[in-house]
Amino acid sequence: MRRQWFESGEVKYVILRLLKEKPRHGYEVIKALEEKLGGWYTPSAGTVYPTLQLLEDQGYVRAVDTEGKKVYQITPEGEAFLEEHRDVTDDILERVRGAVRGFAGGPMGEMGEALARLARLSFREAWRAGPGDPTVQKIVEILKRAAQDVEAAKPAAS
Repeated sequence: MRRQWFESGEVKYVILRLLKEKPRHGYEVIKALEEKLGGWYTPSAGTVYPTLQLLEDQGYVRAVDTEGKKVYQITPEGEAFLEEHRDVTDDILERVRGAVRGFAGGPMGEMGEALARLARLSFREAWRAGPGDPTVQKIVEILKRAAQDVEAAKPAAS
């Protein structure tokens, strides 16, 4: 089942809050949202870019071309809008933080941390491996064995 993190129209408040922290380009907004939500949610480009365009159309953000990328900055109107809707923004963020705590706590949190570490190490070592280096194949074999071990951990069906 897919979890909906934000209700219709709510993501604009969160994006404005992120842009108030510092100007960002679209991809940075996606990564910042993912980071703020502990990796439990990554917004799609199809959510972020139209929202940035809407905010720009409303005069709440301004796009500046920097090194070939559109970097979005909050405008004074955007800051006023954010302040005016501070309670809405705080409610959204608290609700989402609560959901993340619910998912990230206990054994599920431990599993998430372990998987994140495994992914980080695997990709880092694979990227460092040069052509002909058997490291990548070794990592693939380890991951396949781990998947088999997880499947074997399931209790037998009665």
